[in-house]
Amino acid sequence: MEQLKDTLLLRKIAIAFKKLREQEGLTQLEVFYDTGINIGRIEAAKCNTSVSTIHALCSYFKISLSEFFIMVDK
Repeated sequence: MEQLKDTLLLRKIAIAFKKLREQEGLTQLEVFYDTGINIGRIEAAKCNTSVSTIHALCSYFKISLSEFFIMVDK
C-alpha cells in the first residue's frame, strides 16, 4: 500500500513546530542535539512525520498531543 502524503497538513505541522521552537528561543541544531530529531526536515515539510516523532517533540516542548493538534488545526 502506498503511503499517503498530505502536503497541506505537513505544512501546518511544520509551522506549528517552528512556532514552538522559536517561542523557546531554540535553534534547529539545539533541538537536534537534545532529541536526535532533525526538526529542520519537519519544518521544511519534507518528510511524512510519524506520530511517534510528533509525540517525542511534543514531550520535548512540554505540550500534549491534543494541544499540538489544536495548534495545527487553527
